[in-house]
Amino acid sequence: MRVLLLTQVLPYPLDSGPRFKTYHILKYLAERHEVTLASFIRAEDGQGAIDHLKGLCQAVYTVPMTRSAVQDAGYLLVSLVTGRPFVMLRDERRAMRALVRQLGAQGNGRPYFDVVHADQLNMATYALDVPARRRVLGEHDVAWALWRRICATLPPGPKRWLLEREWRLLRRYQHDISRHFDAILTVSEADRAAMAEVVADPSRIEVLPIAIDPGPGPLPRDPDGPHILHLGTMFYLPNADGVLWFARDVYPRIRARLPQVRFSIVGPHPPPEVRTLADPDAGISVTGYVPDVEPIIRRSSVLVVPLRAGSGMRVKILTALAQGLPVVTTTLGYEGIAAVPGRDLLVADTPQAFAEAVLRVLTDQALARSLAAHGRRLIEQHYDYRVVCRKLEDIYRRQTADDGRQTGVYRLRSII
Repeated sequence: MRVLLLTQVLPYPLDSGPRFKTYHILKYLAERHEVTLASFIRAEDGQGAIDHLKGLCQAVYTVPMTRSAVQDAGYLLVSLVTGRPFVMLRDERRAMRALVRQLGAQGNGRPYFDVVHADQLNMATYALDVPARRRVLGEHDVAWALWRRICATLPPGPKRWLLEREWRLLRRYQHDISRHFDAILTVSEADRAAMAEVVADPSRIEVLPIAIDPGPGPLPRDPDGPHILHLGTMFYLPNADGVLWFARDVYPRIRARLPQVRFSIVGPHPPPEVRTLADPDAGISVTGYVPDVEPIIRRSSVLVVPLRAGSGMRVKILTALAQGLPVVTTTLGYEGIAAVPGRDLLVADTPQAFAEAVLRVLTDQALARSLAAHGRRLIEQHYDYRVVCRKLEDIYRRQTADDGRQTGVYRLRSII
């Protein structure tokens, strides 16, 4: 099959959750089909990453994506005037639209691609410009449900009002655009239920969990004392919120019982309120972006994922379990992962319970080894991309209904 994959983030290197998810789908498909990748790129995306993807794909095309506070202010103003979602407006680029139209024109009026796969809601509008026998929308989360959860954690004020407005606009946008896709992929049953609230035909929603390459075995680890690790992109609001909650409400309880403990916050773009957490006297470091996190994983005792808002699945949990690093998270944090609390990882939702769970891992080596072994087995059995992605091929191959929805090119000016 000829597959056109549209991505909002270049799916390499593997330094963030969205990249992990998309890369393993791309790798699986490229080993079996002709895949053309069209992706936005940022200034930090190197030529080496693009060359790596060219080694997998039939062709790779990129469009630069730049953002600034001034641009965002303009998109917010347009959103306030037009009633269109801000996060969709700021990813609208004429160059990407021109590119996908050019790629679609290869069929000389007939569908050239068997499947156009839009990766994330932001790319759905571009898929509508390409004639195709089948359109698939792959969601990393349910955007409107994510923003609604974030709203619940905020105090009343202008920021909450804006986010409340945004999730309602996104909910309507999801409803309008989803009807033009033959299949909508969610990563969990929880996301499927949320998506079913807005999709006109819920039978088109399929669950395809995030999958990774487990590798040959867990990483050998040699923790340098009790060492707590948090990994995540810090401009993602739920990550920043979780780190702040852990540092302020949970970590002091751990430190009071284990004064030699250290806490490393690793991930790009930490906002000022996260950067100010750095305190050598308290054992807290904020590193920012780290190109290779394996050395710090080897030196860590436990990964904490103190998520209080969010949607989708946490790739960081999958990778930590695959690497043999014990995990402590919240009920929301392991949503969508078929883990058994107490066997594969530990789960706690209050500051005291979370602190106790982390202390158990730090002080009970038998428990830490057991969690590591069971977590690794879970990933090998349920989240290997070579097994999970077989379902995606089945979805692609289903006979397309001849109802006129698949092959047309759409002009949905009301939602783009």
